[in-house]
Amino acid sequence: MVDVNAQIGAVDRTLRTTELDGEEARVQSLAQTYPSPIDDVWDAVTTGERIARWFAPVEGDLRLGGRYQVVGNAGGEVLACTPPHDGVASYRVTWEYGGGISWLEIGLTSLGDDRTQLVLTHTAKTEGLPPGFWEMYGPGATGVGWDMGLLGLSLHLTGGERIAPEEAEAWQVSDEGKRFSRAAADGWAKAHVADGGDPDAAAAAATNTYLFYTGQTADESPEA
Repeated sequence: MVDVNAQIGAVDRTLRTTELDGEEARVQSLAQTYPSPIDDVWDAVTTGERIARWFAPVEGDLRLGGRYQVVGNAGGEVLACTPPHDGVASYRVTWEYGGGISWLEIGLTSLGDDRTQLVLTHTAKTEGLPPGFWEMYGPGATGVGWDMGLLGLSLHLTGGERIAPEEAEAWQVSDEGKRFSRAAADGWAKAHVADGGDPDAAAAAATNTYLFYTGQTADESPEA
């Protein structure tokens, strides 16, 4: 059983609009501190066998310059990889999906012998989105998915009840999964407003995201 409120509260979510190669881009970041040493967290986020246990199976070459493929999801190239040294570590990859390309970075900072902060940063150019997509779903479209990833990592590192990747879709439409998606979507709405988004538009986008992740329509969901 997932402590939805605790997990949602453990993640700091930020959204920032910036410029990349002369084009508008949006940068989404999620930060969470895990009760594990940096070497263990690094192994969990860079080793194919362990990634498959909390996120999804991954194929290919996970070394610098190699290409990877998350089964049923995105693939890309490993652009940078700095293993733990002096309490920090990071890697950066392209995130290629549906003909589009964005960039994903994972940064780790040791907070002592048994605590590590992870920061996940996803950067995407605005022009790469389908027309109307941002207005419909806002940052929650990708943000809620990353929230689920951080939840999986938390359960993996703490020995909590595991949600196997092949069971994730069923969990999303369970009562617990719905509560998680609703809370995560609302968290991204707050980040959207903090970045200058219209509160009403952000709230509407959060509801659309929630309905999408839980396979519902507005008529089917009294919570929406």
